[in-house]
Amino acid sequence: MLRRHLTGVPRATRTRVQAWIEDGLVRVNDSPVRRVSTRAACGDVVSIALPGPDPGDEPMAPEPVAIDVLYRDDVMLVVNKPAGVVVHPAHRNRTGTLMNALLWQAREWTGGQRPSLVGRLDRLTSGLVVVARSAPAHTALQAAMASDTTVKDYLALVYGRVNAARGEIDLCLRRDPGDRRRVVASAGVGAPSLTRFERLARGAAPHAGLSLLRCRLITGRTHQIRVHLAARGWPIVGDPTYGAPRWREAGDPVVAAALRDFPRQALHAWRLTVRHPVTGDMLHVEAPIPEDLAGLLRVSRLLPA
Repeated sequence: MLRRHLTGVPRATRTRVQAWIEDGLVRVNDSPVRRVSTRAACGDVVSIALPGPDPGDEPMAPEPVAIDVLYRDDVMLVVNKPAGVVVHPAHRNRTGTLMNALLWQAREWTGGQRPSLVGRLDRLTSGLVVVARSAPAHTALQAAMASDTTVKDYLALVYGRVNAARGEIDLCLRRDPGDRRRVVASAGVGAPSLTRFERLARGAAPHAGLSLLRCRLITGRTHQIRVHLAARGWPIVGDPTYGAPRWREAGDPVVAAALRDFPRQALHAWRLTVRHPVTGDMLHVEAPIPEDLAGLLRVSRLLPA
């Protein structure tokens, strides 16, 4: 709703408005709100402290970058994003993003359709991203993704011995007051957040411990899986923000070297089940495990050689 009142502000995209809310730039009755789902009541005064112009505010340019499209129809796409690709242009990444590539794909779309992202992935996370082809489709897909019938599964390779075959992590998340780029977990302060996990395999790292987990998002907070797993003592291999360099404890020098050299967080948005917003059918999409992660899992003897 807030975005509709900012139609005269060209840079007030859906993604940016959400970021402004999370960064505390939006106030209701002079109190900052940080949850996108916050509702204003009749008579409330809503104010926004707009940040200064972003050097990357120039219009996004279509770029002929290949996209791995796993599902496509007239309403939506589901694409398989490689690790290392930024989803949306920003001041540090103005070109080469997933949105630049999607705009190239959309050159031949009709009826004023334009791609927009329904959810995001970190640059160093691979896997599924849902794309709407129009504003009405985006609204409908947001509602579908928030439904209890939607299933979002990730694969995560973590350090540590996960003894439980399955379980859940129920910790609140909030921005780190000392570093707004980070998220911290706590027992009662912040947004309620729930991740369910299942241990799929344990690897050959007797001192560090290695476990392959399937993580299911029940809520969808920023950095949720990464922070939840680290809070339980199971940091994701290669995570530059919440990880730990435990490769030295791997024991096997070949495994240790593979863990040390893995260039990104070992997290993959693997499977999605969502009700199609138009047909009502349940849509199931799976992103194959990328070769870099599959290779690491084979070396760690978590996948067949």
